[in-house]
Amino acid sequence: MLKLPRREGERPETTNSNPHEQLTQNPNAEWHERFKAKLFCFDDVSRRPSIISVPGAEALWLNENQACNCTDGFMIGREFAHVHPAYDGSLHMALSAVDFQHVIDQQWGEKHPLAGMGPIPETIALVYAPRDDEEIQTVLDIVQASLDNALAAKA
Repeated sequence: MLKLPRREGERPETTNSNPHEQLTQNPNAEWHERFKAKLFCFDDVSRRPSIISVPGAEALWLNENQACNCTDGFMIGREFAHVHPAYDGSLHMALSAVDFQHVIDQQWGEKHPLAGMGPIPETIALVYAPRDDEEIQTVLDIVQASLDNALAAKA
């Protein structure tokens, strides 16, 4: 289970429909590339274009040889998380119910407006773009929790 500090400051503004995007507190392109250089370093994960997000979004895709939580560990296929282009900088990801609530409570993100509708799991969160090095690590910890959820064996 995640143990996150409370996110400081105001929550960024976001859209309340699709595409679900962060409108304020966005990174510049250089900062976004620095974050992505760290984001795509997880074992057993491939970097692919997102198949469910806006053009330019990049997905974290659990490799096919890994056992998975196929119930609520993914948004589509084996895409458990994706990062939006730099004009936005936020991420969407599938989380366990406990981690999802903790992310919301600690103000690191919000529920996707379509979560729980149709095939989209109830626990899809938009996680806000990191604003500094400390926040990069916190967001990476949240992504790790999403990966752990994707890998979890459900009985």
